[in-house]
Amino acid sequence: MNNQDYPLLYEQSVKGRYGVDLETPENNSNRTGQTARTIVGLPEVSEPQVIRHFVRISGANYNIDGNFYPLGSCTMKHNPRINEKLARLNGFANIHPLQPSSTVQGALALMFELQNWLATLTGLNGVTLVPSAGAHGELAGAKIIRKAHEEKGDARKFILIPDSAHGTNPATASMCGYSCKTVPSKNGLVDLDVLAEMLNEDVAAFMLTNPSTCGLFEPNMNEIADMVHAVGAYFYCDGANFNAIMGKVKPADLGVDVMQFNLHKTFSTPHGGGGPGSGPVAVCDALAKHLPLPQVKEENGIYSLITESEESIGRIRGFHGQFGMMVRALAYMHSHGCDGLKQISEDAVLSANYILANLKDLFNAPYDHQPCMHECLLTDKLQKENGITTHDIAKMLIDHNIHPMTVYFPLVVNGAMLIEPTESESKETIDTFIDVMRDIATEVSNGDKEALQTKYHAAPITAPRKRLDEVRAARQPVLTYQASIQE
Repeated sequence: MNNQDYPLLYEQSVKGRYGVDLETPENNSNRTGQTARTIVGLPEVSEPQVIRHFVRISGANYNIDGNFYPLGSCTMKHNPRINEKLARLNGFANIHPLQPSSTVQGALALMFELQNWLATLTGLNGVTLVPSAGAHGELAGAKIIRKAHEEKGDARKFILIPDSAHGTNPATASMCGYSCKTVPSKNGLVDLDVLAEMLNEDVAAFMLTNPSTCGLFEPNMNEIADMVHAVGAYFYCDGANFNAIMGKVKPADLGVDVMQFNLHKTFSTPHGGGGPGSGPVAVCDALAKHLPLPQVKEENGIYSLITESEESIGRIRGFHGQFGMMVRALAYMHSHGCDGLKQISEDAVLSANYILANLKDLFNAPYDHQPCMHECLLTDKLQKENGITTHDIAKMLIDHNIHPMTVYFPLVVNGAMLIEPTESESKETIDTFIDVMRDIATEVSNGDKEALQTKYHAAPITAPRKRLDEVRAARQPVLTYQASIQE
């Protein structure tokens, strides 16, 4: 759009209304001395037009209110609306972290109770709610470990991380000043012989994701803990997949020293779009004194904040954490109770194994030697014979109005499809997903190779946006909006 194309709009909405002449911008200096150089390009439209436009494009966005969202390792469960309503109560939503503690006793009591719930679920008594997300919790945990070693005058160099761990683990260790060494997996589990060889007094911690991103529970946790502790290192457990074992087992009983949660996964808070998240950390008694500030304490029924401690790692962010996420998490816990949280884990694991049992005859299941946990792992090994890859299967799911599962992760498995149904999905929804996956596999195995590639390589067909060149988008991203309006 330019002034010549729309002279009336230009005259009415810019020059005539505001006295701005874009043809001679040097005459249009504002109070700050800036000069108007171009029209901003906002058309004069009615309110109904605006509303219809945004309603229309919002309907093009896929969302969990609309259909199934089987993202592996992301636990995209449905968020109960009551939790959202509670987080927006005036006494929660409109308070400020700089208010005197006497005016926010209810909020501090909520935080203190949430800490106790997390401590009870893990058996780890020291809890901080401050970290903003899972990776931020990892950083806090790693800094606590470093502080504990430094207090002993013990400068350690390495953190050991399995190849099946979450990708943020090595980044966290590196940011905290450690070098990372990768422990290989064997049948999706930690290779204990290799781990034993790598452990020495230069190792600060072993950082294990359990259940792992292969969808498996590590059965040798106590043995691993004994090996790690024998060299004076700490056992860190990434709790991003806690949704599979919550209420079933306490990580402290397995020898874990440090663990972060993802409230936005396990305990029902909005997940996606980069946040908001919440990543509390629980630690054993010996490490509790190093937790970051501030910390909530209770004395004679009065709640206050600990803001100074020489033994603490200090502050890792401004203020007290994502308070809205805390409200949602505690509401979720109260809604379900201890028995309900246990049932959630059982249902999540049952749903994942149900999918695995119904698809492993048509897709390759690389780890079928034990039941999976909250997510099952399949690959495109059988479909590749006809030139159809995981990428193609994921795009075809979009045409069936199903969000693709996590693809090409974990990296230790070629052509990975990581599927997590969560406990909040009905059997009918899961059966529909299974039917679609079986139809895709059957079509790929029985169809003409050339015709299949023509069809699948073009998917999705029905989506608002067709298949993109994702490699080019990653390598040559367009990060700025360029208006078509002429100066």
